[in-house]
Amino acid sequence: MSRFWAAGGGSSSESSDSSSDSSVSSDDSSRFGGAAGAGKDKWVMSDDSDSEDSVRVVKSAKTRAFESFEANVKQIRNAMKIRDFAKVQNQFEELTKSMTKSKKLIDAHGGVPRFFVRILVDLEDFVKTSLADKAGFKKLSPTNGRALNRMKLTLRKHNKQYDAIMEEYRKNPVVSGSSSSEDSASSSDSDSDSDSDSSKSSSNSSGSSKSSKSSSSSSSSSSASKKSASDSESDSGSDDDSDSGKSENWESDSSSSSSSSDSDAGLGELKGRARWLKKVSTDTKRGPKDAEEKKRRAEERRVAKEAADAKRAAEESASSSTSKSIIPESSLTPSLLVKKIGEVVALRGRKGTDNKVVLRQLEGLSRLAARFGPRSEVPALIFVITAQFDLVRTLDDYMETKTWRSCAEYLGRVANILDGGEEKYKLDLPLPDEDAGGLMGGVVLPEGAGKMKAAAKAGGGAMAAVAADEKLINPHTGETETADERAERIRIETEEKMSPEELHTIRVPGSLALFLTRLDEEYNKSLQKISPHTIEYVARLRDEARLVDLQMKFQAYYERIGSTAEAAELAQLRVEHLYYRHDSIATQVDRASKFYERFGEASMLHPACVSDNDTRGSVDYSKVHPAASCGKPSVEDTDAAESVDSAKLIADLCTYVYQHGSDRSRTRAMLCHIYHHALHDRFLDARDLLLMSHLQDTISSAGDVSTMILFNRMMVTLGLAAFRLGRIWDAHQCLSDVCSGRVRELLAQGVSTGRFSDKSAEQEKAEKRRQIPYHQHINLDLLEACHLTSAMLLEVP
Repeated sequence: MSRFWAAGGGSSSESSDSSSDSSVSSDDSSRFGGAAGAGKDKWVMSDDSDSEDSVRVVKSAKTRAFESFEANVKQIRNAMKIRDFAKVQNQFEELTKSMTKSKKLIDAHGGVPRFFVRILVDLEDFVKTSLADKAGFKKLSPTNGRALNRMKLTLRKHNKQYDAIMEEYRKNPVVSGSSSSEDSASSSDSDSDSDSDSSKSSSNSSGSSKSSKSSSSSSSSSSASKKSASDSESDSGSDDDSDSGKSENWESDSSSSSSSSDSDAGLGELKGRARWLKKVSTDTKRGPKDAEEKKRRAEERRVAKEAADAKRAAEESASSSTSKSIIPESSLTPSLLVKKIGEVVALRGRKGTDNKVVLRQLEGLSRLAARFGPRSEVPALIFVITAQFDLVRTLDDYMETKTWRSCAEYLGRVANILDGGEEKYKLDLPLPDEDAGGLMGGVVLPEGAGKMKAAAKAGGGAMAAVAADEKLINPHTGETETADERAERIRIETEEKMSPEELHTIRVPGSLALFLTRLDEEYNKSLQKISPHTIEYVARLRDEARLVDLQMKFQAYYERIGSTAEAAELAQLRVEHLYYRHDSIATQVDRASKFYERFGEASMLHPACVSDNDTRGSVDYSKVHPAASCGKPSVEDTDAAESVDSAKLIADLCTYVYQHGSDRSRTRAMLCHIYHHALHDRFLDARDLLLMSHLQDTISSAGDVSTMILFNRMMVTLGLAAFRLGRIWDAHQCLSDVCSGRVRELLAQGVSTGRFSDKSAEQEKAEKRRQIPYHQHINLDLLEACHLTSAMLLEVP
């Protein structure tokens, strides 16, 4: 035997045999630890209790997370047993927070754990049962009662995302429970094993610590070394040597052995180097039973999805068939059309009514009404326009672009009917005693009106008269007629008695001026909501020309019938769509809108039309496309005849508003007029209008925030005009008031959302509704530069 190993063995035997002088030997071993101890530790790997003392337990992120989850679940179940709902709520909140923080980890390891689904199902059932027990609920303390109610709401909101998994668990909880026990074998099933192992290790550690404390009892130290050295006989000496000076560590470790053994249940039997080696985990393959169960569930989901799709298709086909067969076209009369429109209009606003279905039905009826002339078509179109505005549910929503354009087309159709032909019509409100049928010039008796009249004249009792079917007799022919035939006959007789003026007066509910104002608001809201950096915003700007054209047509209509107040309101709307455009931009915009109206989208033109060469008559059409000989389409030929002086147009419109508009309209028209002058560098004209109107003195008492924003925009534009003309002092006077504060908010070109903002939610929403569309913004950098430059130049001596 080597002398080196003999020296090591002698030291171990010497330390084990010295029973009476254990303290001395421990001192000697510590004294000579630098020589003999160093050589032993260099070649002999320490293990057993020594490694358990000095080694720190290493856990993966998954192990730590799942241990936290299971601890919360255990606390929840304990609280459920004693009906401590406050603790249940607190632990459930901690569990959900932990699940949210570990979402990525959970997704990477197979999704939601089954024990979490199980506790959700159990909690839901437990809360329902507790709430159903009224007697038990009354006995609860106020804290537990509130906690139970909060748990009900919390579970309802939280479990929505797990409805499918919970439903699957409820269908087959046994399979889910068994599979979950297999998946969580390292956590839930090893708790009991780890507890028993921890108890054994704690007893071993306590025995060894006692032996190290009693220096005279060598038999107890030898028995402890036998228990700990079950794997190797040579570890006992090193075990006793290391334990002799670390009794305090053994005492601290024995107190926390239960907590550490829970996480190291799988490593309890590993010693020394084996504890640090990587353990390769092999996933257990699913058995044929699990595969069949998965296939069966997938088939059930597929069948349920197909059934839902079939049901949805059936509902859509039923609604479309209902809208198509809403009225028999073969026997259609104006009075019958009035009756059907009244039935559809009566559905508006009712609970469970789909506004889109109502709109689709009214559109179909309006197309049928076109054959009966303007007296039938215009009221139907008015109802269609009203139904389109009903699609906008809230104040912050805006009408879809497709619906907006359709509404504009219907209003254009109404304008063409009123002023387009040789016969001029006008609209009026229905009479107070006029029913729905009178809107189209006919008289339609409500259903059951004849029976009620007969009941009033009946001598044998009202009930008998109502129960009996009354026969409708035509007084002219003496023949029996139906209710629809009588309504049509009365309509014809009523129209024959009307004067020509009454025949050209169509009574409809609503006001065209209000419809146009609402259409203008929806257009502005869409510009506020759409991102200004997208193609959609640019395409939306094309609709402005159509809106201005509609306002011009209806302004002419109201001027014809003598309604100057409505005409002034429409003139003011036209001014607000024209005042901010420079002549150079306005010309290009008008030309583009005319091109789009005549030829459509430029990118959709045939490639042969892109050529600029006009070679009509000199091209062989058998070889060249005929469109190529005409060149690129343009609208420049009509520009010279249709060119409009924007300054004269704005002046005429503003003058009309000054004469017939309200106070608010006159103020806004004056501000727009001054803005337009300043935009074209007519500073003196703009300044004279401002001084003559005294707006700078009265604007503070206007009470209208949007008008004050328009005033700020006018003052800024006036200052920029003065700066361009070299009037530095005037520019500084105009810009100083606005540029000294929050420029973006004063010009409605942005909303401040600071941390210490004192605005309420409603105030922020109202401020967002007042924002100016992006294409009307004023360059803030240019504004600040002009203000600072003018201030600097004024300070120069």
